[in-house]
Amino acid sequence: MFHLLFLYLPSSTCSLCNHHDNSALLQFKHSIVVNTSHYYSWLDVCSSSSPKIESWRNGTDCCQWEGVTCDTKSGHVISLDLSCSHIQGKFHPNNTIFRLRHLQNLNLAYNDFSGSLIFPGIGDLVNLMHLNLSFSVINGDIPSTMSHLSKLVSLDLSSDWGSVDDPMPNYITRFDPYTWNKLIQNATNLREIRLDGVDMSSITESSLSLLVNLSSSLVFLSLGSTKLQGIFSSDILCLPNLQRIDLSYNKWLTGELPKSNLSNLLSYLDLSYTAFSGQISNSIGNLKSLSHLDLGKCTFEGLIPSSLFHLTQLSLLDLSDNELVGPIPSKITSLSKLHTLALAGNKLNGTIPRWFYSLPSLSYLNLYGNQLRGSIAEFSTYSLEYLYLSDNKLQGNLPIPPNGIEYFLVSNNELTGDIPSTMCNASTLNMLNLAHNNLTGKIPQCLGAFPYLSVLDLQMNNLYGNIPRKFSKENAFVTIKLNGNHLKGPLPQSLAHCTNLQVLDLGNNNIEDTFPHWLETLQQLQVLSLRSNKFHGEIPKFIGELHSLKGLNLSHNAISGTIPQPLSYLRNLEWLDLSCNQLTGEIPMDLTNLNFLAVLNLSQNQFEGIIPTGGQFNTFENDSYVGNPMLCGFPLSKSCNEDGEWKPHSTFHNEEFGFGWKVVVVGYAIGMLFGMLLGYFMFLTGKPQWLARLVEGLLYVRVKRTNNTNYVNRGMN
Repeated sequence: MFHLLFLYLPSSTCSLCNHHDNSALLQFKHSIVVNTSHYYSWLDVCSSSSPKIESWRNGTDCCQWEGVTCDTKSGHVISLDLSCSHIQGKFHPNNTIFRLRHLQNLNLAYNDFSGSLIFPGIGDLVNLMHLNLSFSVINGDIPSTMSHLSKLVSLDLSSDWGSVDDPMPNYITRFDPYTWNKLIQNATNLREIRLDGVDMSSITESSLSLLVNLSSSLVFLSLGSTKLQGIFSSDILCLPNLQRIDLSYNKWLTGELPKSNLSNLLSYLDLSYTAFSGQISNSIGNLKSLSHLDLGKCTFEGLIPSSLFHLTQLSLLDLSDNELVGPIPSKITSLSKLHTLALAGNKLNGTIPRWFYSLPSLSYLNLYGNQLRGSIAEFSTYSLEYLYLSDNKLQGNLPIPPNGIEYFLVSNNELTGDIPSTMCNASTLNMLNLAHNNLTGKIPQCLGAFPYLSVLDLQMNNLYGNIPRKFSKENAFVTIKLNGNHLKGPLPQSLAHCTNLQVLDLGNNNIEDTFPHWLETLQQLQVLSLRSNKFHGEIPKFIGELHSLKGLNLSHNAISGTIPQPLSYLRNLEWLDLSCNQLTGEIPMDLTNLNFLAVLNLSQNQFEGIIPTGGQFNTFENDSYVGNPMLCGFPLSKSCNEDGEWKPHSTFHNEEFGFGWKVVVVGYAIGMLFGMLLGYFMFLTGKPQWLARLVEGLLYVRVKRTNNTNYVNRGMN
């Protein structure tokens, strides 16, 4: 009876775990801390993870602990998976993990070891087959003892975040040639090598070519952002069992695609942002398993091989920013899985093939910056979200946006006709860019009510009528550019609802209104251009409350009155153009406090008195003031002391502070040397870069080359 009772006791009462391994794990637990509020805790890849180590308690069987696997016979720990365990702390040289000599699998990915080194003790784990230290915030040289791990099947030391900001960007691991050579020579069973973000700049071409010795085993090779340079041997690309190759973001790495003998098993090839060149051979069509091909930002030339479009497994094809020429192949086999197609930035000509419009899974299409002609047909697919056709020579009417579209960019073409009323069905739009075409007609009123639209760019067309009257509350507008059309009427006051607006350009239209008093609600505004319209009245004092303003252009209107003194509060202002108006009075002395002002144009007004000096004003030339006959002083040739009628003074300082003009002139002299030096520096450095990237940085969306959610469980079974 007692014998039978013993047989049915739970197995946990018989400790399976090796005593020494149990002790080593508990000591490791006590050497680190668990921080569930750490950066990694809210990454998608770790979002559902728990602190595995918290289940480790003294007096319990370690083989039952989360993340721990034991050999069923010896009780030794053979697998330790602590990925995404919220661990934080230093990894010490005598870490007790190195005592687990029977370990075959060690996964510490997505933890924070605070820039610790990989210590030589790692080489004592000679039974390791799978080692994953990716994204664990380690640092320094990879120890030569890692070459002792001759049984390795998979090695992952990745630290390249791709689209995610690295929380520890200064920590970099490095492979030296000796350690690399010995590891590749010893670990002859390696199937997976993932070293994205590791510094391999010292690895020579001959050392890298040692990978050919792994011809019978290597399946997965990922060396993105490793600073590799020189010629990458095409023999490596022809290893017979390779299924995945990623060499992206190594801008000094050169090579060519082999004309034949690429692995028939290859499903993923990413050479983007490298210096690979030559032609893409038609034999690439033999890679029947290929699902991901990214050759963007290289220097490939010649025609696009037609065989590419007979690869039925393709889900991503990116050949953008190369030197490819000729037409896009017009015949395809079924591409039912293709969701991303990017051919931008080449010299492709001809028309857009008909098959583009009916790909059932296509969500991203980028043909930007080619020489394509012809009309744009209607898309029958309902999956398209990103459409980039800008900077071509496309003609005809504007196409009807497909349902569900989010980014619709067809600027810098030769499109004609009206903006169709069916545009109102595209309420999912985030960005609409129809700029630099020959569009006519009125702007659909519905565009002001789109809830997600952040960029509306209709500049440089022949549009007429009114600006949309109703901009909804809590809209998403960041940029509105309607300049260079024939719009008229007053500005709609509902623009005041666009509280996130950063760029508002309504220049070169026929808008007739007073200066919009409701602008004071647009506290995020950085660029305001109302130039070449029919605005009249005075510049209100609240203009000084728009502290984010960097550029203000009110030129070529009928604005009167004086420059309001609060304009000097715009300390971020970099360019100011009030030319060709009816402004009077003196130029406020306080404008010299605008230390970032690089461009000033006050010409063709009715200003009078002395031109302020000091600060950036010492850098402006005659062109800034021409056409104001009552102005005098530097930089004009007309001196303020030539006759008795010129009395240099500052209205604002006399009225508000009681200072006489002599005191002010003394102040000018003291500040002149500093102002000239500062101005000369600003002149040399030129216009700030942000002027060139107000919107254009948003107009080109690159598909990210890695899916970070796949890192934790890869190859560690």
